[in-house]
Amino acid sequence: MLTIGVDIGGTKVAAGVVDRDGQILDKVKYPTPAADPEGLADVVAKAVAELCGRQEPESVRAVGVGVAGFVDEDRATIQVAVNLGLHDEPLKERVQERVGLPVVIENDANAAAWAEARFGAGRGSDHIVCVTLGTGIGGGLVMGGALHRGRFGVAAEVGHYRMVPHGRRCACGNHGCWEQYASGRALVAEGQDRARTDPRAAERMLKLADGVVEQVEGHVITQAALEGDQAALECFGIVGEWVGLGLADLAAILDPECFVLGGGVSDAGSILLDPVRASFARHVSGRPGRRLAEVRLAELGGEAGIVGAGDLARH
Repeated sequence: MLTIGVDIGGTKVAAGVVDRDGQILDKVKYPTPAADPEGLADVVAKAVAELCGRQEPESVRAVGVGVAGFVDEDRATIQVAVNLGLHDEPLKERVQERVGLPVVIENDANAAAWAEARFGAGRGSDHIVCVTLGTGIGGGLVMGGALHRGRFGVAAEVGHYRMVPHGRRCACGNHGCWEQYASGRALVAEGQDRARTDPRAAERMLKLADGVVEQVEGHVITQAALEGDQAALECFGIVGEWVGLGLADLAAILDPECFVLGGGVSDAGSILLDPVRASFARHVSGRPGRRLAEVRLAELGGEAGIVGAGDLARH
């Protein structure tokens, strides 16, 4: 049985044919229409039709769609997706009537977490917390081998756990959210602050950014850190400390077997992972004596959303 997984991002809609082993057999990509619900459903349907047309007749049995936003408990309606300009959007109904196949809608971080649990870094573990460190922070929970969505379908918005009372303002409207200190945006803020206040220490980062502080972005900081630049490494150390602190709090609440870190920030590998693990071990409650969850890097990269959405449709 084959399914199609669709990953709707702010700029592109990526879709792929997913087999039972989590392998993507074929893939297409289209631009994401902005603030256009009917147009979005048309694009998803177009992607599905193109992929189905390249498979054996009737071999594709269901479609899973991952989207960055709040999805209701019925996995049918997007309650809100700010980046897409969608509110109370019945995407399941719109897509289903176009493609003639069963459709499941899911939050994209949940889909990615499910993929990592089934086929990636979390395989073999039944209690997993997946944390996606991108521009913000997303999350997904697999508890007892099942995706945990909460009563209203919006569990695991871990990036908006408030770490610092009255701290930095967040786009969600609150202050002090975890993603203000531990995300890609936070890494960039640290790098630009260092470049602005101590340009000599940040010489390598500035050189990679053509001498422009505002061009000290995540990939610049990562490249400088991989080259051994001390200022860039310190930026990762600061962000890693915050990541580990948040994981320690999540461990106290959820007691997972492992944490899986994905997203663009995790591309730095051990440069991020080492300070995260050290911070986690320092801050987790019940030490010494308590068994520590493992902290692993995600394995599926940018394909996790497609794989997870497709596999959730199968289940």
